[in-house]
Amino acid sequence: MKSRIEKLLKLAVNELAGRDVLSDPGMVDILVEKPSKKEFGDFTTNVAMLIASAEGKPPRDIASMIVNTIRDSHVDIFSSVEIAGPGFINFRVSPAYWVGVLKDILNNKDDYGKSAYGKGKRVQIEFVSANPTGPLHVGHGRGAAVGDTLANILKATGFHVETEYYINDVGNQMNTLGRSVFARYLELLGRKLDFPEDGYQGDYIKDIAEEIRKRYHDDLLHYSTDEAVALCRDFASDVILEGIKEDLDLFGIKFDRWFSEKVLHEDGKIQQAIDTLASRDLVYNSDGALWFRSSRFGDEKDRVVRKRDGTLTYFASDIAYHMDKLARGYDTIIDIWGADHHGYVSRMRAAVKALGGSERSFHALLIQLVSLERAGRPVYMSTRKGEFVTLREILDEVGKDAARYFFLMRKCDSHLVFDLELAKKKTEENPVFYIQYAHARICSILRKASEMGMVPDVDGADLDYVSKGDDLELIKVLAGYPSLLVSCARSMEPHHVSFYLLELAGLFHRFYNKNKVISDNKELSLARLCLVDAVRQVLVSGLSIMGIDAPEVM
Repeated sequence: MKSRIEKLLKLAVNELAGRDVLSDPGMVDILVEKPSKKEFGDFTTNVAMLIASAEGKPPRDIASMIVNTIRDSHVDIFSSVEIAGPGFINFRVSPAYWVGVLKDILNNKDDYGKSAYGKGKRVQIEFVSANPTGPLHVGHGRGAAVGDTLANILKATGFHVETEYYINDVGNQMNTLGRSVFARYLELLGRKLDFPEDGYQGDYIKDIAEEIRKRYHDDLLHYSTDEAVALCRDFASDVILEGIKEDLDLFGIKFDRWFSEKVLHEDGKIQQAIDTLASRDLVYNSDGALWFRSSRFGDEKDRVVRKRDGTLTYFASDIAYHMDKLARGYDTIIDIWGADHHGYVSRMRAAVKALGGSERSFHALLIQLVSLERAGRPVYMSTRKGEFVTLREILDEVGKDAARYFFLMRKCDSHLVFDLELAKKKTEENPVFYIQYAHARICSILRKASEMGMVPDVDGADLDYVSKGDDLELIKVLAGYPSLLVSCARSMEPHHVSFYLLELAGLFHRFYNKNKVISDNKELSLARLCLVDAVRQVLVSGLSIMGIDAPEVM
């Protein structure tokens, strides 16, 4: 309905002006919102005030013309369209239209909420992309939940989406991994070797070293140090990456593609990217290093792509990787990074623009830190003796569903406090339990109704019974689900789904505690069974978007 009102307003405004007023420079989009108070109606807009100065007329006069145009031709949709204050237009939707939403939901089932908003545009989302130097930590878990949920939202709103994990398996961090494992391997053989100062700590390094000892015995003692470190590096990388895949699988996440950084080096794609920039006079030599003219494209300064010693920077690999993405023909590229990459956004956007990408083709979402609490006290250390809490530990303690929901309880660039004890509670205090219980409660109602010979039939039920009061308030929230998904897709903010589901579940629980679904009035019961079945369907759809199960019994 919100989208429909926006279209009606645009048509009315352009008809009155005899031109496309809203395309004038400096004009903002039409904004249709829910009023701050129910007495103002279901929706409100300030469009008359936005275009008043451009049209040279008082806002209320323009509002009056818009109201007359819409009210006279859409009496079947609106019970009232009125002017308020200096020129606001308030809309009250007719009950007959609202109850029609139940038919949309129950006839379309899992397709309710889906749209063609994205028009089939190709979107690639790269997320998690943790170096294979250790297990995934809690911060990676938040990025995984955000990326996967955003991908689901974009798919539901008509985009063609591909998800990707970029494996950073080249560079100093990988060599450090090899040296760390080799040092632990030597310790197991009783050989003394100083552990690298920058080495990776944690029991997982010792575990990998033990696996190497079991497989190779003392063979590595006969290798050169470089050969032994390389073997340890590759062996450890494979083991860790397999563990990452297992953790993500437990978390309900599957990537369409795993892209190895090694490929960029082996296929000469980094040099190709540098050559492409050179052909456009976008690289230059200075102080013995090769620089990319990123400042031409909005970056604060130019960036080095090849150091004085001839080694390539990580940025050079990232340029090549994004050139590869552009070559694959995506309309939009979305990178989801940790908050520590804040300074990296402008240079990456500059690289995409330099390589021919449009201003709007690249987006970076930053994932802020997660703090863990237990009974109000901070949790600092992992039981694995590392410097972080692993995602697997979170999954083992609270489960996939609670973890995914809690990671999406705040906007991704806001700091998140994850309460471990709350996430495990089986009470209404726990939001994911509260939502899942709403679904299970409805399933119980529908089973009871079926035993009594009553099955929801939205085309046969008298829906006038649910066209007012608490019933109508539930329907209005259900009607907002499709526009919610479009709004999340447009803003790339998946956390709004968690808020919506909590609101819907709360409204249903209050409705259930106040009203009988199955009563002596059979017609009312049949209508309310349709209503609660529609609530169930939207809860299932929203939870599915978030990658959360919808249990039928709890």
